[in-house]
Amino acid sequence: MAAAVILAVDDDRTVREAVERDLRARYGADYRILTAASGSQALDILDRLRLRGDDVALLLVDQRMPEMSGVEVLEGSIARYPDARRVLLTAYADTEAAIRAINRASVDHYLLKPWDPPSERLYPVLDDLLGTWRPAPVSADLRVIGHQWSRASHDLRDFLARNLIPYRWLDVEGSQEARELLELAGHDGHHLPVVVYGDGSADVQPLPARVAQRVGLRVRAERKAYDLVVVGAGPAGLAAAVYSASEGLSTLVVERIAPGGQAGMSSRIENYLGFPVGLSGADLTMRARHQALRLGAELLTPKEVTAIRGEGPYQVLGFDDGTEVSSTAVVIATGVAYRSLDLPGVQPLMGAGVYHSAGRAEATAHEGQAVYVLGGGNSAGQAAMFLSQFAKSVTILVRGSSLAEGMSAYLIDQIAERDNVSVRTQTTVAAAAGEEHLERLTLRDAATGETEDVEAGALFVFIGMVPHTDWVGDFLQRDPAGFICTGTDLGARPPGWRIARLPLPLETSTPGVFAAGDVRFRSIKRVASAVGEGAMAVRFVHEHLEGQ
Repeated sequence: MAAAVILAVDDDRTVREAVERDLRARYGADYRILTAASGSQALDILDRLRLRGDDVALLLVDQRMPEMSGVEVLEGSIARYPDARRVLLTAYADTEAAIRAINRASVDHYLLKPWDPPSERLYPVLDDLLGTWRPAPVSADLRVIGHQWSRASHDLRDFLARNLIPYRWLDVEGSQEARELLELAGHDGHHLPVVVYGDGSADVQPLPARVAQRVGLRVRAERKAYDLVVVGAGPAGLAAAVYSASEGLSTLVVERIAPGGQAGMSSRIENYLGFPVGLSGADLTMRARHQALRLGAELLTPKEVTAIRGEGPYQVLGFDDGTEVSSTAVVIATGVAYRSLDLPGVQPLMGAGVYHSAGRAEATAHEGQAVYVLGGGNSAGQAAMFLSQFAKSVTILVRGSSLAEGMSAYLIDQIAERDNVSVRTQTTVAAAAGEEHLERLTLRDAATGETEDVEAGALFVFIGMVPHTDWVGDFLQRDPAGFICTGTDLGARPPGWRIARLPLPLETSTPGVFAAGDVRFRSIKRVASAVGEGAMAVRFVHEHLEGQ
């Protein structure tokens, strides 16, 4: 297969040749370097590359071009190559315009002219972007055969996507290849999904742990005891793993679904320090995961912790497969999940038009349809902006009187500028209906109680946060909603506290067990604060270990 393409676009011949020279010097051995002298020529090149099935890794486009601006070129590239990295080349005077246009064109970075020396001002940026780019898995060995509107099929695809496992999806109703594979594998298609592996073997309705094991994810701990076990691999858990492993502690991270947590499902995080054009939750997760593993942390996924108990100065954690590990310290960073809608017709349609995440698979499945987003927080706003690139219309349903009650101002501004996104305030969902998939929603006016039936292709639910803490039972002190209490929120001295010192910040009611991120009572529900708490927890782990 041909090497992936880096495309540079600039109407100034001198600048274009300089960019091409620098790109070839650094990336010519691994990528094909192409150039275009105008926006229309660039889009024509992309169309021809797409027709041939070639990959485009990165576009570097100048903003000031007479026929078509750089932002317009990058905006036009989204439908052609949605996963390509996009860089805008600007003059200092264009910076503010470039920042305002970032949301339209999904720009990953902008660079100021001149970029000399490239070793300092060009290559580090492009190295980072290319390092996180992944080509579309058009010939992945793993094939998933299922029904588009099956919840089991959706859940398996979601698991693979969130764990960055490439696969090919084959809908049994529309794919002749799917029917042929089922026949060759000796399955009648009545029990789906079926996973076909590269060696020709197949699993019928496999659990995620089975698929994970077959594709090489680690599902069993290497040791019986660790200095630190981190439960949960969201931003807080991964931060704890990075700092713990880098400081020489034997570190095990246990994640029940996939690294990243709620943040990992975000289409774009725009208020994270140091990323002025934002980054996707998947990018942040992949970077943090690679960093933790490189520094020596061990990651198990999918693996669920089902119990915790104390044995002297150690904590023993039990897993869903019956195995156990012990640890001198534990950081709980299991995060939260969005509350399910307990309404007529909703549960049978989960995964078949009703979702708790808005990834590319869900977005493309409902391309050109009218979709609804329920919720007034940042996750709902980010989902709406992402879905608007695919859906005919996106309607945000908010119980309150405005988005300002729970959403960041920058997202509210973006939503106001997007033509196919609208907001209905004081509105809730009363019921959902459909045969094989969602077809209609019943909406209720929260003020008057009146209802209205609307056609709907999908409903994305982002309401209410429920912490993953049932497994701790009475071992740790929790608030009535299930969030774990830490530090001063435990009171002067927690009942049963068995050592002389008082609880450290982020420490729970059991010495040596800490909580970080969204799972913690009164935490700030932001990615940056979760990362900070994960790092802080390791500092307090050291303090605890020194006192042992």
